[in-house]
Amino acid sequence: MIFEFGLLDALLSTMLDVAPIAGILVVFQVAVLRRRLPNPGRMAIGFVMVLFGLALFLVGLEEALFPIGQTMAEQLTAPETIGQQNIADGVDWRNYGLVYAFAAAIGFATTIAEPSLIAVALKAEEVSGGAVRALGLRIAVAVGVAVGVSLGCFRIVTGTPLPWYIIAAYIIVIVQTFRSRRDIVPLAYDSGGVTTSTVTVPVVAALGLGLASSIPGRSPLIDGFGLIAFASVFPIMSVLGYAIGASWWNRWQSARHSSQLSKES
Repeated sequence: MIFEFGLLDALLSTMLDVAPIAGILVVFQVAVLRRRLPNPGRMAIGFVMVLFGLALFLVGLEEALFPIGQTMAEQLTAPETIGQQNIADGVDWRNYGLVYAFAAAIGFATTIAEPSLIAVALKAEEVSGGAVRALGLRIAVAVGVAVGVSLGCFRIVTGTPLPWYIIAAYIIVIVQTFRSRRDIVPLAYDSGGVTTSTVTVPVVAALGLGLASSIPGRSPLIDGFGLIAFASVFPIMSVLGYAIGASWWNRWQSARHSSQLSKES
């Protein structure tokens, strides 16, 4: 079974990839800092766990996540799902409503489960003293990814150029940056980066490649890639938009409260 799923090859490849990292850490600890390795036994066990964990993750991507994305894209774009007239009359973006809905749902779900986002959200709540809620930040980021992945699938279906969307999105981000509080801008920019990590990237990439392979006239190389860019920029927009909306709401509530106090006095 190990050879059937390519686990041994994945282990050897992972060892070659991780060995330079371990070597740099050991060299700096011993030769530069001139200190002994703390708990070398635990470090060795951790290194072995990292090797097996990454190897199993790579095998899981190849054997499960990528095929699932391909299969879902093929099923959602099947003639019986979108309508037989689509194949004869050409690609009609209006027939792919289930694709957009699935893309939004899978983008939201994978982002909520993203370990790196959970870590950043918890740290943001801790550092801000509770002013930034971890769950609220995660939901805001997940909504942005959902919208971005869904719009990215719309781009694949229509075949429109990717730069149009990304340039327009970053123009909106620039405008939002100047209208947002300074303390939320770095967190918003980091939120866009942490979403493109271990859980989200494989599923979203598989969805894009599978969708481009299933639609007539689309190239997996030209049209299949690019969903990750949507999943990176739209969370920035959603977090900044959430912060701007919350600021407006707080000011409105304060003005309303002040108006009521002045009327009572």
